[in-house]
Amino acid sequence: MTRTRTVPHLATPFMECPHGFFGRRGGTSRGVYDSLNCGPGSADIPARIAENRRIAANCLSGGRDTPLLSLYQVHGDRAVTVQKDWAGDRPQADGMVTDRPGLILGILTADCAPVLLHDPAAGVIGAAHAGWKGALTGILEATADAMMSLGATRENIRAAIGPAISQTSYEVGRDMHAAVLKCDSQAADHFADGRDEDHFQFDLEGYAARRLKAAGVTRIWCAGIDTYQNGDYFSYRRCTHRGETDYGRQVSAIMIAP
Repeated sequence: MTRTRTVPHLATPFMECPHGFFGRRGGTSRGVYDSLNCGPGSADIPARIAENRRIAANCLSGGRDTPLLSLYQVHGDRAVTVQKDWAGDRPQADGMVTDRPGLILGILTADCAPVLLHDPAAGVIGAAHAGWKGALTGILEATADAMMSLGATRENIRAAIGPAISQTSYEVGRDMHAAVLKCDSQAADHFADGRDEDHFQFDLEGYAARRLKAAGVTRIWCAGIDTYQNGDYFSYRRCTHRGETDYGRQVSAIMIAP
């Protein structure tokens, strides 16, 4: 058993299973990746990314060297069922579910909303990456449906929405506003007027919660933490505004205890 290293992470008793929304503190990376960068899609040193992922996984599992699985996220609506650790390439998907103890499902974000799900009665968990595109096209519904294929029920599923960019920080243009409303007219309530005439402020957390509720998942907890304003989290938009060339990704993870 590996010695457990506790690093800062956010959890809620609401979920009733091991889980955590990790931030950027407690890892080994340096520079713009300081320090718990868990994203293999970044240009960080691979050995440091691997060590950071081990740190997060062992913190969650109590030092059992449990595999931390993550996806090749594409801002889509595909959710996959995980039965074992994958040795090859990561599946291209934005949601995953399992009923197998001892597997850690991890979602990588840097402003998008990480959503962790659990049906304690069925013993099924899920994790989803919900940017505006994925939320709009149905990744949360797809993840809930995949959980149901393993025996979960919508009324028993609990969903926790982790730290994400807030409405006050998420300025979007008219094209994005039009694209969202074209597909989902009810999303209008999640836009506020922006600072300029052609801009809006989008409530990603609130929109994700509404999509979950519309899908029958009504037991929802929201972190209410803005990744752009809070320096304890990686933020793609903050790095872009600072002119930085790359950015780290935090991991949000969930497992069924073995």
